[in-house]
Amino acid sequence: MNKYFLNFLDELESEAIYILREVWAQFENPAILFSGGKDSIVVTHLARKAFYPARMPFSLVHIDTGHNFPETIQFRDDLVKDLGLKLIIGSVQEAIDDGRVAEEKGKNATRNSLQITTLLDTIESNKIDCAIGGGRRDEEKARAKERFLSHRDDFGLWDPKNQRPELWNLLNGKCFEGEHFRAFPISNWTELDIWNYIKRENISIPSLYFAHKREVVLRNKSWIPVSQFLKLEDNEVVEVKKIRFRTLGDITITGGIESEANDLEKIVIEVAAMRYTERGDREDDKRGETAMEDRKKKGYF
Repeated sequence: MNKYFLNFLDELESEAIYILREVWAQFENPAILFSGGKDSIVVTHLARKAFYPARMPFSLVHIDTGHNFPETIQFRDDLVKDLGLKLIIGSVQEAIDDGRVAEEKGKNATRNSLQITTLLDTIESNKIDCAIGGGRRDEEKARAKERFLSHRDDFGLWDPKNQRPELWNLLNGKCFEGEHFRAFPISNWTELDIWNYIKRENISIPSLYFAHKREVVLRNKSWIPVSQFLKLEDNEVVEVKKIRFRTLGDITITGGIESEANDLEKIVIEVAAMRYTERGDREDDKRGETAMEDRKKKGYF
């Protein structure tokens, strides 16, 4: 890795740390939205560095759909224990049981959009005024419309046409009672930046990101992992493939890619050659041209 690129990573790190410190200074009860994926792991790492040697002041918020990869939940629990952090869990299953949301039916059913109600309920019940996420502008076109501080109204809704201007490094976190913000400190990072930073900082990540053999089915051009939650069609064939995941979501919608990348160096090389975003293998984003933006307007991450 050349000197210029190291300096570039330092600049991205410095920008993210500045935003995290600004969030802590401007808000009463901010928290990190933690999915167990690489981006939220990097945000948590950055938050630790931002306040070192003091303990990171943010709680972690995980919206548990009940359809998670077991490896992700184990990683989350181990990290919380190692860092001594407070973990806030919002349960989609509880929302279903209480009649707050209705379970989808059919072959392509997912709990992904059901997270919205649980997320907003969790934010409100815990009086979180700024939820820090790991969204990046290169992920998806709706993500590219976000500011570092993204305003949400008192219903938790996002209006991409009604966001605060961010001039230079001035961030405006003022809001009325009941409103809140989402903060995206790694907005300017790319997937390749994330992996180079993980490699440089030697950050632990779930084993799902490394190539491994797994039972999968080919669905909509993605290798979907077989699980107790996957409803197989009669014509679908279960195969064993060596795959890895570029992004982690619900186990029912997260597609893997065939890969031999079983260490960080190989992942960096593989990602550098990629010509489509990691969300290209997420079934929830294939439902429509504006699937992500529609969910975000309703309060999604």
